[in-house]
Amino acid sequence: MTRPPLPQLLSFLDAYDPHVADLALALREIILEEVPDASESIYQVYTVAIWFGFSEKMKDMFCYITTHAGHINLGFPRGSTLPDPDSVLEGDGKAIRHIKFTSTTDLERNYVRRYIRASIEQLGAVAAKGGTGKSVIRSSTKNSSRTKRSTLRRAARTG
Repeated sequence: MTRPPLPQLLSFLDAYDPHVADLALALREIILEEVPDASESIYQVYTVAIWFGFSEKMKDMFCYITTHAGHINLGFPRGSTLPDPDSVLEGDGKAIRHIKFTSTTDLERNYVRRYIRASIEQLGAVAAKGGTGKSVIRSSTKNSSRTKRSTLRRAARTG
């Protein structure tokens, strides 16, 4: 294993079917094999989102994993400008694209690592500097200020 997942990430993934959690961890492993010094920012919002980059800034992120009920996505923040010779990128927004995975067999396809490397190349000099190699929990539904504000508002109305 390249970098063990933080216990809190494992806890976040417990909310999902073991198949989905295992897919997310397997894809995380692939990404960290490609870029062992990548910075990893973990968010728990309506999904578990694991962002990878070369600093803690969103502009320096090259890909992310999101969890869903029966699958995971490998997303690319500048995916609309990535070459897509395998026609696997989904999405029609201005910038973001993703690849959907439902099985470990999907993760073993040769193009997976190629798309990750292509996304890294988009960052140019930022990628050349390397990352911190740290994993950080950025937010969770338990600690979000939105949740705290909502709780305070409800308490004020009922109290």
